[in-house]
Amino acid sequence: MSKICQLSGKFANNGNKVSHSNVKTKKIQNVNLQVKRIWSVKKNCWIRMKVSSKVIKSLHKIKL
Repeated sequence: MSKICQLSGKFANNGNKVSHSNVKTKKIQNVNLQVKRIWSVKKNCWIRMKVSSKVIKSLHKIKL
């Protein structure tokens, strides 16, 4: 199961977890993916897609 947004193409980001003593360890910041049913105007049917929560907020701007 791929952790990539199907509309925006966002994927995981690498970062550091910093402790109180300033020791840095690697961590992965995954995208907040949700499975969403979206109505497609072109195909005239429902489509199930994995999209990020940021894209869900702006879905009314995107024409599928």
